[in-house]
Amino acid sequence: MSLRALIFDVDGTLADTEDAHRSAFNEAFEQMGIGWNWSRPTYAHLLLVTGGKERLAAHVASLPVSPAERRALHDRIDAIHEAKTRNYTRLVLAGAIPLRDGVKRLIEDAAHSEVRLSIATTTTYANVEALLCTCLGDDALDRFAVIGAGGDVARKKPAPDIYEYVLDRLNASADQCVAIEDSANGLRAAKAAGLCTIVTPSYWTHAEDFSEADLVLPALGSVDKPLPSDAAALIGAGMLGIREIEGCLDTMRQGK
Repeated sequence: MSLRALIFDVDGTLADTEDAHRSAFNEAFEQMGIGWNWSRPTYAHLLLVTGGKERLAAHVASLPVSPAERRALHDRIDAIHEAKTRNYTRLVLAGAIPLRDGVKRLIEDAAHSEVRLSIATTTTYANVEALLCTCLGDDALDRFAVIGAGGDVARKKPAPDIYEYVLDRLNASADQCVAIEDSANGLRAAKAAGLCTIVTPSYWTHAEDFSEADLVLPALGSVDKPLPSDAAALIGAGMLGIREIEGCLDTMRQGK
């Protein structure tokens, strides 16, 4: 049974977006007169919570404020997140967030190999659209058979819901597809859905536990930036392509 589809996470996987998200949040706080500013270490900790609104709620819950103040802040979460999304979209459309090395190459390799592409993310559809169209062109969305975003399921990662949603719409079984992730929450979600999962950690996630991953690489690799020798030895190549992914999938199937 050959590989039918690749399922990509977005934030941290397709592009290192997290610092742009952090900047967009901080700009929203300033715009709305809220005296918060999330540092990189603070935001790295908040990334353990999946979803922007959920991250805001976790922050509100951690503040030493009265119950009434906490309720008032909680009531503003939707408005804060809307402002943050506008700020983030502006950054993306300005071209401030490039794809991670090797991503465009792998997407093109999949197309040439007739492997379907899909997205399973907890971010908003608007964020996905802005990133893909800016980095891959106006027809970018047409390259993806399914785009599953945060609003499509009730439970976010590490629950498997978004992957199950995408598999259902692909009309494919888990053992025909491979997920590409960058975080422990994403890995847990993909494995819970039964997927072979390849992880390329980012600055924000490199210290997380990826012991359940089928393959961990520092990046996807490219002609200009091939994988370091120890990573290349894992797949027998300087960059991850469809052939190497199919090998990873076959190894997972044999281990079952």
